[in-house]
Amino acid sequence: MSRAELARRQAELLQALLADGPPPAGFDPARLKVEAAVLRRKHGRVLAYQRPELTEALGERYEPLFARFTAERPKKAAERSGAYADEFVTWLIEGGHLPKPRRRLVDRLRRR
Repeated sequence: MSRAELARRQAELLQALLADGPPPAGFDPARLKVEAAVLRRKHGRVLAYQRPELTEALGERYEPLFARFTAERPKKAAERSGAYADEFVTWLIEGGHLPKPRRRLVDRLRRR
């Protein structure tokens, strides 16, 4: 298999796992859905570690809200975690899940 072909297949797999793309040939669709769910939960744990003030502010609502966000806006393969976290904060504020903060708090929540 050429490097170009390998890169194309890897991109297809990432699209399936991170953005609900179609399963690449040779992959079990049900298994890919399970793996995609695991990756989304992992992203949620990483974000919670990086931005503990979000989990503190949201409490028990954090996990279900993050799951809704990732369903609407999956993380892109090359996207930095900090940029994705910033989009989550914006989504939370725009959706009324967090109060519109004073400027300093926004800067702290979007610190990276």
